[in-house]
Amino acid sequence: MAPALRRNLLHRRRPVRRRQTDHHGAHRRRVPQPGHPSRRRRAVRPRRRVLQGSADAAEGEERPIRRESVQPGLQGQAQPDGGGADHVPRWRARERQGGREREEGQRKERPRGLSDRDRDLKCLSAETIANVAKFKRARKVVAQNGGIEKLVQLLSSDDSEVARCGASALWSCSKSKRNKNIMRSAGVIPLLAKLLAQGAPKTLVPVVGTLQECASQPSYRKAIRTENMIQELVKHMKSSDEELQMHCASAIFKCAQDKDTRDLVRIHGGLDPMVALLNRRENKDLLAAATGAIWKCSISPENVKRFQELKAIQSLVALLSDQPEQKIGMEVLINVVGAVAECAQDAANREAIRKANGIPPLVSLLTSTNQTLLVNVCKAVGKCAQDSDNMGIIDRLDGVRLLWSLLKNPNPEVQAAAAWAICPCIESAREAGELVRSFVGGLELIVSLLKSENREVLASVCSAIANIAKDEENLAVITDHGVVASLADLTKESDELLRTHLAEAVSRCCMWGHNREAFGRYGAVAPLVRYLNTKDTALQRTTARALHQLSKHPQNCIVMHEEGVVKPLLQLVGSGDEDLQEASANCLSNIRRLALANQKARKE
Repeated sequence: MAPALRRNLLHRRRPVRRRQTDHHGAHRRRVPQPGHPSRRRRAVRPRRRVLQGSADAAEGEERPIRRESVQPGLQGQAQPDGGGADHVPRWRARERQGGREREEGQRKERPRGLSDRDRDLKCLSAETIANVAKFKRARKVVAQNGGIEKLVQLLSSDDSEVARCGASALWSCSKSKRNKNIMRSAGVIPLLAKLLAQGAPKTLVPVVGTLQECASQPSYRKAIRTENMIQELVKHMKSSDEELQMHCASAIFKCAQDKDTRDLVRIHGGLDPMVALLNRRENKDLLAAATGAIWKCSISPENVKRFQELKAIQSLVALLSDQPEQKIGMEVLINVVGAVAECAQDAANREAIRKANGIPPLVSLLTSTNQTLLVNVCKAVGKCAQDSDNMGIIDRLDGVRLLWSLLKNPNPEVQAAAAWAICPCIESAREAGELVRSFVGGLELIVSLLKSENREVLASVCSAIANIAKDEENLAVITDHGVVASLADLTKESDELLRTHLAEAVSRCCMWGHNREAFGRYGAVAPLVRYLNTKDTALQRTTARALHQLSKHPQNCIVMHEEGVVKPLLQLVGSGDEDLQEASANCLSNIRRLALANQKARKE
């Protein structure tokens, strides 16, 4: 019996008889006897929960929630004796149980079709999974019910249509990181390599698409390289199918993060078809994939030389001002600017960029709002600024001011890229000191970035300060802004790149006023001595320079001697680097002069 019906029957009163009156004619109230239902205490019903968004909740009224005890094992089911606040009717519980059973049956029914002997049923099941697995929940269901392993088995079928359907389903399922691991454990890599080399043309697109998705993991990239799939990707990139070309270029774009893969692409002649694809401007997807592959492959200097022979710089520069700031156009811009930045490492390519009129569009892109594009543009402008002629164009277009304004960007990657780009601009500018002083609040801004928590930002800012401090007036200004204390606080950091540029900044800042004494007072000398224990020659060189400048103050020499600086400096004097030899010898000379002066003073 339902609890509500039972409660109503329990509380129903007996029929009222004809009222009785006393001898005065007044109605006499009948007193119920003990045990009568009306004398029983009524069960207190629990107050209803206040739903979020109800009128009572809107008024801020809080109602106490009465929680009824639930018998163990009956959570979410109909409770005896009227239930409670969590009471669920039996018909509702049966309905939920039936829904769960139907859902479970549907889940198990999908992968079951993959094991059927009927060819058409296999293909239809795989194609259904390929369409449904575009959603995260569906991919999870397929993996939970063993569908990934069965799909991998379809790749070994002699029927090309079955293999194509299986590859299409795996392509959709590979968008999940967990599914990629399951696929690798199921042995999908050799099967994909076989289909890539010997498969039918209609199977190639889903196979390459699966490789493209899986190439985001280092283990897959290594397998693609070791299974000789790079050669096949390069071969199919020369086909007439634009969709296949796009997926091959995208796969190379992801795999080219590794140097060995970039070398294989060049060895197998993959750079030439990449440059040829730059002429397909009507297909934005293909153009984005081709420019991305060129960007990653241009990280290797050997590939840059080949791109220079193919005149890829001119084609890339032509694309800079040709793409609208839309989704595909923005992706193309990011890849093109990244490729230009990598190619600009060579002096001949920097000249080619200037002759192709590529500096103005690069500077104009400094006003973009896309963070990834800003990072690549800063790198490209910084590389181009290494040439004095390019720097003149950048200065004339107010590019340095735009770079300096990007130091206020909230993205640490943009801040670091802008600071790195400012360094060659200062080095190549004719009136660098005056140029820096022309930015109102610029020096204070760059000193304030020494409080950043990002180590890349700190390293780039230290490098910029080292270049700014070459001018005495600018050095005096940043000293007033507290650059000495900020640099001294960073000497305890362990990152070697940051230490290298920090030591260079310290050596530059020592050349003004009492900064040498201030560095010693802030405790920067002892940590710098420990930098000499590294095997990095660049860090040893900048540290020796800093110690040389600091050793010009007597108290700093005493601290260095106590920290045992003499022995490592004597070893560095025999180094093959002349600058390192000179700085180490000069530091030892200052320490020795102080020791001789002390001996002479004692004798007197």
